[in-house]
Amino acid sequence: MTAGDGDERENTIAAFRDAVNRTAAEPERWLETDESRGVGQKKDDGSESVGHESGRRIVALLRKADLTDDDVAHMCKVVGYVERHTAQRPDGDVTRTPWRYSLMNRGHDPRKS
Repeated sequence: MTAGDGDERENTIAAFRDAVNRTAAEPERWLETDESRGVGQKKDDGSESVGHESGRRIVALLRKADLTDDDVAHMCKVVGYVERHTAQRPDGDVTRTPWRYSLMNRGHDPRKS
């Protein structure tokens, strides 16, 4: 999936809204937790994980009305991540797993229907 123009853009936005199943306030609170900060690949400068940074941007996107092409491109990345990561669901209870926490950083809670 690419950000693209016209129908592709609208499809990306719709797919983002499907993949991100939390309100802006939910990931905003989550991103403040130790569990959120403790998962994911750290950026080169070691300051925070890539997913944590993406989560902060997702919160902003959920609150934004006028989306830029760059915003839609990030939405496309989020959709791809959620699709790939959910396909790798581990066996057993995922409640307190890095797998779930990583998805929650990206605005998706696999335990939420």
